[in-house]
Amino acid sequence: MQQEVIIVGGGMVGLSLALMLAKSNIAVKLLEAIQYPNYDDANLAPYHSSFDARNSALSRRSVQIYQELGLWDALQEHATPILEVQITEQGSFGKARLLAEQEKVESFGQVIENAWLGRVLLTEVRKQPLIELIDGVQVTSLKQDTDFAYIEAVRGQEQLQLAAKLLIAADGRDSFCRKALGIGASEHDYDQVAIVTTVQTSKPHAHVGFERFSHLGPLALLPLPGEYRRSVVWPVPKGTEHEWMGDENDQHFLNALQQAYGDRAGKFEKTGRRFSFPLSQVLAEKQAVGRVVLMGNAAHTIHPVAGQGFNLCMRDAYVLLRYLTEQAAQSADLGDAAMLRDYEQSRLKDQQRVIKFCDSVVRGFSNQNPILKFMRNTGLVAFDTIPGIKPLVANYAMGLKA
Repeated sequence: MQQEVIIVGGGMVGLSLALMLAKSNIAVKLLEAIQYPNYDDANLAPYHSSFDARNSALSRRSVQIYQELGLWDALQEHATPILEVQITEQGSFGKARLLAEQEKVESFGQVIENAWLGRVLLTEVRKQPLIELIDGVQVTSLKQDTDFAYIEAVRGQEQLQLAAKLLIAADGRDSFCRKALGIGASEHDYDQVAIVTTVQTSKPHAHVGFERFSHLGPLALLPLPGEYRRSVVWPVPKGTEHEWMGDENDQHFLNALQQAYGDRAGKFEKTGRRFSFPLSQVLAEKQAVGRVVLMGNAAHTIHPVAGQGFNLCMRDAYVLLRYLTEQAAQSADLGDAAMLRDYEQSRLKDQQRVIKFCDSVVRGFSNQNPILKFMRNTGLVAFDTIPGIKPLVANYAMGLKA
């Protein structure tokens, strides 16, 4: 008898994992709180709460996973490769460059708008006979015993009661499932808000990604499809974001961006609508309890600096898939608690390394002490000149040494 898995949360991680499982002949019920859009226009990807204005810098490992799923051709149409990375600090001498050609790789990764990534994933999910998609549903109860995990949910006037050997909670930073299980979480508020938008510059992006540590916060400028389009992710102190939001502040925002970046990208000519997202680190105390495993932001929400969050989640999902396919091949219990704990332990080293790195970068570059600033920039110069460091860092950033 074919075992079935319940996934609560149909964002990018939930959809990706559902496809991994279905293509490995494991049936899935996928529950999502928001009703998914119907895509009538082939050339549009409207924003949805799960696939919003943000962009994802897919590491080479994430690209490989989507290639294995047979999705990369569809995603590649909306993605742009990163062939060079430049790291600088505003008003300082340090600079580091990573070149794909020097590291002998096709690219460091690919940038794709979440709206398009979500559209491609959702379109594929809707084609899969082994995935039952239940959207517009609110989970109200999660319980488990030695044999099953049980879900109660509401969709309109309809009451749903579901059970499965394994439940995967991918329901976001404020996960209902995590709280229902009594799993605690540590939270650190960075007191920052990420301003996210798309801009047009006078110079072509030439597939260069910039990480610029400005006085306000770490500013990422990444290439997008279209020679002059770039994505902006700019964490700024909480409360200051309001002066840059709204159409009437377009030029004010462009001026601030120009001041922070200088002329490396040429003139910032146009900006799209700005969106803002509060930034915090949320780490679940446990990721596997009984027949339930936490995935995505429900397990670990991290700062977007260096673009590692989604890629870390994809590696989690891929490793969990390996454990589950081994269980399925032996007709063993997919929700076996010991197996899920083994999965959790297998992921801790990679998770802790990425979480510590991102947190250290944010805290380290937030301090404007002149001595620390000098040390940071000396470190950037050393990184750029000492042999052997770049390949190691590049492999980690690409997710190839996890």
